[in-house]
Amino acid sequence: MTLTYDDIAEQQADIVHLLLHHIHAPLPDGRFIRGVLPSPSPAAGVRIVTGPKRASVPGGLMIWEIPLRTIDDPEELAGANDVLGLVRAVNTGTQIFCSSRVDTVMGMTLIHVDPAQVAPVGPGECDNAFTILRTLTYPWTEELPDPRLRGFLLQGPDRMRLYVDHEEDTEAVAVDVRPSGALTALLAALPSLIEERERIVLSDINDPHCSRLINLVDW
Repeated sequence: MTLTYDDIAEQQADIVHLLLHHIHAPLPDGRFIRGVLPSPSPAAGVRIVTGPKRASVPGGLMIWEIPLRTIDDPEELAGANDVLGLVRAVNTGTQIFCSSRVDTVMGMTLIHVDPAQVAPVGPGECDNAFTILRTLTYPWTEELPDPRLRGFLLQGPDRMRLYVDHEEDTEAVAVDVRPSGALTALLAALPSLIEERERIVLSDINDPHCSRLINLVDW
């Protein structure tokens, strides 16, 4: 079966779901996951943002772009545990990357990870315990939420960017929100708010991971 961008978008959403707890659980070098970004279409990849727990964009943050197509079978996608194993590996000890694999996105250093050159670090006891508890409390269902969360970026104190898609459209929409705001009302109204054209930020947002940006910080 030939992979489509719908398949890639679904896998990006699954990876977000499984990596969320690492905004609190540190990686081997003491850094945290500060974001999971959907690689711009049509790339089959995901971008993991790591850095200090209270870092603000872009200071002190690194982006690791990891291809989702597996080495053995290009028509098979890597899972969240595969991605996390690579993220753990590149955040263990000192890493050296050739200049051809280093770029800059949104003011942050971007490293293009070659899975063939990295030995993944497997899950530990706490990770496995979390998997058990998460599965029992939040089991997988066939019905996906709408809008669907494709990524996020913790931008700094009381500011977060969500990347969502809506209904049949796999183009990611960025939504800036304030975590200390009226969350229950915001989450309930989100499907309609992202359709309101007057909320679109018209200035250059310098974010290649979305088709448009909606500002709900003051909502």
